Amino acid sequence: MYDYLNPEITLDWGWELGGPLLLGLLMFGLGIPVWAVLGVISVLILQISGALPLSLLGEALFDGIDAFALIAIPLFILTGDVLVRTGLSRKLLDIAEALAGGAKSGFGTATVLVCGFFACISGSDAAGAAGVGRMTIDRLTEQGYPKPYACALVAAGACTGILIPPSIAYIIIGLVLGISASTLFLAALIPGLLVMGSIMICNIILNRVYAYENSEIGFSLARIGKAIVDGRYALIVPVVILGGIYSGIFTPTEAAAVAVITTIIIGLIQKTIRLSDFPNMLASSAKVNGVILPIIAFSLPLAQALAALEVPQGFVFMITEITDNPTLIILLMIGILILAGCVMETTPNIVILAPIMLPLAQEIGMSEIQFCIMMITSLGVGFITPPLGLNLFVVSGLSGTPILSIARHAGTYVLAMLTIVFLLAFIPELSLWALPDSYR
Repeated sequence: MYDYLNPEITLDWGWELGGPLLLGLLMFGLGIPVWAVLGVISVLILQISGALPLSLLGEALFDGIDAFALIAIPLFILTGDVLVRTGLSRKLLDIAEALAGGAKSGFGTATVLVCGFFACISGSDAAGAAGVGRMTIDRLTEQGYPKPYACALVAAGACTGILIPPSIAYIIIGLVLGISASTLFLAALIPGLLVMGSIMICNIILNRVYAYENSEIGFSLARIGKAIVDGRYALIVPVVILGGIYSGIFTPTEAAAVAVITTIIIGLIQKTIRLSDFPNMLASSAKVNGVILPIIAFSLPLAQALAALEVPQGFVFMITEITDNPTLIILLMIGILILAGCVMETTPNIVILAPIMLPLAQEIGMSEIQFCIMMITSLGVGFITPPLGLNLFVVSGLSGTPILSIARHAGTYVLAMLTIVFLLAFIPELSLWALPDSYR
């Protein structure tokens, strides 16, 4: 248990901690891969401080990723890749477009909705941005949206990839903090839908103001029914994943495995994929997974080194020395998380910051579940915020549109998402409504 308010604990920013961190910032600025930077920082902190034996580093690297829950990550990534290759993602878009009806912002709303569908399958924001962007950016432009705005809409909608369960981010934070991923998925459902709804509402308002789109297709139950019948196989996948997890039939890892098999079987039956496609599918998913797992592996020893130096306790003491007002502390945490999300990827942010900031959240009475939801949602804002803004880079690469041009249009969506972040931070029931009282 953390000794939160021990007056002897201070956050020492001497060379044993500050030096390696400054070197890490320099390496980030030089464009060195994140996993390599984290590894160098970990080795230097352990070597200089002597907090833990350096010989434990190799063991910690493998023990950190030797977790059953992490198997879900490559499986969800592979499911999303198969979904695109089989054409099932286009069926989901047809269903979303039918549900959006004849509203003036119909296709824009459908774009955000299909991002939510994709989030229920892949658990990855970048995969959603790439998959949905290929299908919708050109059509949004044809409907009358400026191309930078169309890119910003897709980038914002794809943020739901880590916010709507199943989410790779919640799997990782659950692993780091020792919380069941199934519990986090249940808690994250309403917050994720709120974020998706805020993006839809924002697009509707902007569309009313600037008259981007004027859909002439009327709302039709028959059209919805036809789209659902045509896309019934596509709907099987999210139903299997979410239904299996929430009913308790599957763990998230088992649900990911079943989803992969289901998607592949559908593709083979419909002859939209062939056995010869498997090497490319596996290679594509392995590349994405190869980016995530090394970051996790090198982040965990760094988190252990920081814990050994009592950084979490020192951080709590430092902040509570500045103010003991819970509102100000929450605002400070949100600010730190959003700033971190702007300059670094979600995975290292989770592994490094979650153990440091959770004690502070608990000190002001916030439950660990609410903290996790607030943290992931805050980090999600960083996907459409420069200078990193991963989703901005993805849609820019797809469309050839300058990143800064997209970022200017994404500003309104940042404000919409921030509104939800504040609601989640100050209204615990939004995260805890479906959980037993023991989580409150």
